[in-house]
Amino acid sequence: MDIDKIAEQLEQTGYIALANSLEDVLLQGLLRRCQDDGSDRFHAAHVGRGTAKQKIESLRGDAISWIETNDPVDRAYLERMEALRLELNARLFLGMFDYESHYAIYNSGYGYAKHSDVLQGKKNRVLTTVLYLNEDWQPEHGGELVVYDPSGETPILKVQPTFGTMIIFLSESFPHEVLISNTTRRSIAGWFRVSGS
Repeated sequence: MDIDKIAEQLEQTGYIALANSLEDVLLQGLLRRCQDDGSDRFHAAHVGRGTAKQKIESLRGDAISWIETNDPVDRAYLERMEALRLELNARLFLGMFDYESHYAIYNSGYGYAKHSDVLQGKKNRVLTTVLYLNEDWQPEHGGELVVYDPSGETPILKVQPTFGTMIIFLSESFPHEVLISNTTRRSIAGWFRVSGS
């Protein structure tokens, strides 16, 4: 990753999309990990927190599995993101304290309605990352990430979820949605957070 380019773009616009963001060996390992292999690793995602948490497929239709430090592939990914956290903190003084992330699988016919990554009542997420793990993705497959201006009214970026592409953006600034996918769509969503999250 070109850290200087990432830092400069985040400072100027608040978002950046990167092609070929990680080495192929790691990407292939992450793709293997992002398989719903019949185990109990993946479970339906929910919206809300605490007692308000609920499964609403019309809003969000992915199954998720949290990244784990005890798996070597997951750990390698977390090490890359830790290096990114340290470099961006040094350049942009963002005060990011840690990083949490999960695999996400959207089956055909599902997406994620427009939302913000800042949890209600908290200013905990600073930067959002999404890494795509979809080989041979075609435009007709849908599933694009649409990023809106801070008002949430005007689309400013549409990202195809192609293999190895990563988008990074300021969590508080940009509402976004995942358009309905016409085939299985895989990714890793993550958040750099401030202390006390």
